[in-house]
Amino acid sequence: TSSNTDPVSKLTGVMRPGLNAILGPTGSGKSSFLDILAARKDPAGLSGEVLIDGVPQPPNFKCLSGYVVQDDVVMGTLTVRENLRFSAALRLPSSVSRAEKEARVCQLIRELGLTKVADSKVGTQMIRGISGGERKRTNIGMELIMDPSVLFLDEPTTGLDASTANSVLLLLKRSSPGPPSMVYHGPSIDTLDYFTNIGYTCEPHNNPADFFLDVINGDYHASTLATMQGTEGNVAVEDLRSCRQSVEDRLVEDYQTSSCSAATRAELERIVQGKHRKAPCTAAAAARTVTYNSSFCHQLHWVLKRTFRNLLLNPQTSVAQVGVSLFLALIVGAIFFGVKNDQSGIQNRMGALFFITTNQCFSSVSAAELFISERKLFMHEYISGYYRVSVYFLSKVLSDIFVLRTIPAAIFSVVSYFMIGLQVSVEAFFIFMLTVTLVSYTATSMTMAISADQSVVALANLFITISFVFMMIFSGLLVNLPSIMDWLAWLKYFSIPRYGLAALQINEFVGLRFLVVTCLSAALRCCRCTGEQQLDYLGIKYSHWGMWENHLALTVMMAIFLIIAYLKLRFIKKFT
Repeated sequence: TSSNTDPVSKLTGVMRPGLNAILGPTGSGKSSFLDILAARKDPAGLSGEVLIDGVPQPPNFKCLSGYVVQDDVVMGTLTVRENLRFSAALRLPSSVSRAEKEARVCQLIRELGLTKVADSKVGTQMIRGISGGERKRTNIGMELIMDPSVLFLDEPTTGLDASTANSVLLLLKRSSPGPPSMVYHGPSIDTLDYFTNIGYTCEPHNNPADFFLDVINGDYHASTLATMQGTEGNVAVEDLRSCRQSVEDRLVEDYQTSSCSAATRAELERIVQGKHRKAPCTAAAAARTVTYNSSFCHQLHWVLKRTFRNLLLNPQTSVAQVGVSLFLALIVGAIFFGVKNDQSGIQNRMGALFFITTNQCFSSVSAAELFISERKLFMHEYISGYYRVSVYFLSKVLSDIFVLRTIPAAIFSVVSYFMIGLQVSVEAFFIFMLTVTLVSYTATSMTMAISADQSVVALANLFITISFVFMMIFSGLLVNLPSIMDWLAWLKYFSIPRYGLAALQINEFVGLRFLVVTCLSAALRCCRCTGEQQLDYLGIKYSHWGMWENHLALTVMMAIFLIIAYLKLRFIKKFT
């Protein structure tokens, strides 16, 4: 039993085989204590030892044990069977055949009582799924798939009704042969006698668990104090605080001097004296070593497959992105429809190309939640040894680029290019599509780099939007770049729209002839100008190498942003 004073300091005990429970009020440090036992807590500032069968925890203990977190972390777009199959594919050793893994999944579905919903989707905010109890059992099954020797569960009954909570606990009891549950560090059968002996008697019809929490919180003495004073619970705040503090101090002192504590210390001393240390094992090593049961390619196959399925089964991300791109392509095509080779044609071409590049940039803001929305799922699966960080990163990037960037960019290019009436040339069209796609890739990589270590999507969107606004100013349309003062001109080299717009302008304007009307001495005069002259005025190198130079700049920027995003994701220090 824990108290509110120094919840995770000077804790000693023995967890015997079977079902063990940690009971305490909110904020008493139950989850922190559980994370320490499971080697999932940052070891900085911690001292002491956690022994497994009398020896120190192995460095990869968190990959060998199971851990069911308080918040369900499971892919909602997949079925129960697909989630369990994913866990089996990555957590069971490669020596286990595919047929044996499938048999393990089917066996676990039967043991968990999930046969009726085995092929039903777990469910998301947009997809109706299974019940809360079935979802919790699916989470437990994800850990039981490898038959761990130790299984940790953080508040497994939170949010469940009494019947569902009972079924979950019965499942855990069946999965852990051994003594019954314990509510303090000692046999549960002696708990009431222990508290009675130290002056706390549980009424015949009171729930023992509620009674223990009342004693720990000081509510037992507070109600007694209120009754004795005849104030019907209207006791002074200072009296309540002093009452609770004295209760906590007495509970700690009584347990430390009890026979239960003495027996526990004696057994611990026997274990420590008899343990055999093969090599020193620090807390830091035990908490930070992650091992894997499968190869890089095997992990990439399964994670990429799951990520693609998740995108395709999420209409709000996949279908909506394509639909919005098609709609915007029709809008820009209708506005700039059939541009001409006159003065208005120059302006319309410039406006259309500027809109296309900026649209690709701002459309990539949707990638901000790519790593944020699945942060808990990623951290849990990575720490548990499902896959490497590089596997997860590549899977997310490849699936997002193909489904949400390449396909929408191609559709946008096909519709808008011919509606606007740009150069009728196969080469020019494919260069246009390549440029639009490359701008989308680079903008998306910058979005990933900014949002990779963020935890709030709104804050990430703010940083991304501000960055794109500054880039848009230096794109080459809103301000003439050659006229910018030298101490500000260097900012143009960090503008994604500038490189994309310059490449599109070279691709479109080179070789065109325009009929321009000028006014000289109150007389209108028609003259011809070339697209090259327009590019000279904008300060754009319009050679063939100039266009590919812009493509190269976009590629280099994309690579840099992706490296930054990966490093941010790789060195996240948060454990759970």
